[in-house]
Amino acid sequence: MKHALAAAAALTILAGPAFAQTCGGDFNAWLDGMRAEAQTAGVGERGLEALAGVQMDTRVLSRDRAQGVFAQNFIEFSSRMVSGYRLKQGAANLKKYADVFARAEAEHGVPGPVIAAFWALETDFGAVQGDFHTLSALATLAHDCRRPELFRPQVVPLLTLIDRGVLPADVQGAWAGELGQTQILPSDYLEKGRDGDGDGLVDLRNDPADVIMTTANFLKSMGWRAGEPWMQEVRVPAEMDWADSGRENQHPRSHWAAAGVTARDGSPLPSDGQPSSLVLPMGRKGPAFLIYPNFDVYLEWNQSFVYTLTAGHLAARFAGEPAYDKRNPDRALTIEEMKQLQEKLAARGHDVGKIDGVLGTGTRTALQKVQAELGLPADGWPTQQLLVLL
Repeated sequence: MKHALAAAAALTILAGPAFAQTCGGDFNAWLDGMRAEAQTAGVGERGLEALAGVQMDTRVLSRDRAQGVFAQNFIEFSSRMVSGYRLKQGAANLKKYADVFARAEAEHGVPGPVIAAFWALETDFGAVQGDFHTLSALATLAHDCRRPELFRPQVVPLLTLIDRGVLPADVQGAWAGELGQTQILPSDYLEKGRDGDGDGLVDLRNDPADVIMTTANFLKSMGWRAGEPWMQEVRVPAEMDWADSGRENQHPRSHWAAAGVTARDGSPLPSDGQPSSLVLPMGRKGPAFLIYPNFDVYLEWNQSFVYTLTAGHLAARFAGEPAYDKRNPDRALTIEEMKQLQEKLAARGHDVGKIDGVLGTGTRTALQKVQAELGLPADGWPTQQLLVLL
């Protein structure tokens, strides 16, 4: 409780002429402070009037508190998300807006299939954009003292967009404030938004050309490297140094070629200096991929490794690649079994983070170390055998 009070005290910093707390306290008083801050930032009357319609949304707080851990494994999640509908719609949109996708790649270096994959996963190409009053959602999260540093900086950009007539005051989106067909935050809408069809507007809710060009610009701003791959399905040999796998172990592609890793069809990998990491989301018996520096942009978009691998694979499918080979991985542990495993790893002194039943980076790293200690293949995949041994 002392730490909570100290954190709350640290956040009650005076801000602006209204001396409003940065979070917490009376909501209306907080809004008055937000209004003063927006006015100081140059937001005009139309934007300021939008604050009159703001209410605290308890549904948003419930969503924020109830965010589930990402417990599905890669095969489960990707099999659900890379659906026949999305593949069909993606191909149709890549054809329908081929000229816009071509301009996006020419200007920003991001291939159309990459943009289309995010477009598909985020909103099913604009069909499901969210039904939360965005200004109320952001105000609620910014007023709440759990993570105000993430959401308060989004309120003034949203008011600016409303003030300029880009968005209506009652605009709706996702519960955490993301907007438009690829779900970006107001500050990115304001800074990275691009008019894709020359009509003088940037409409990320209704105009596919604007969505495509803005998403390309946004990905470029996060470090996308033009002309380079993002991920590639590969074949791994029956035996190799499995401890060398994992996103943190980056080597020239020639390193993997020398280790016996090949392209999916068995052909040799280019023996060049392209930086790459071997990832085995389901262990050495499951699907295998090389990921490249552009994959870091995926992780900037979403920190879930399972989501980003799925997004990368969907982009590959849009680019003409076949479905990945699931191969025959060992059975995944249940959430309860994973928690038991994490507890045992933590008891051995490994930092696995929260005991949540999720195979995150910390747990994978700890697994590889313990597997190596026990003389098991150190591929970072939890098995019943390992659980029993521990």
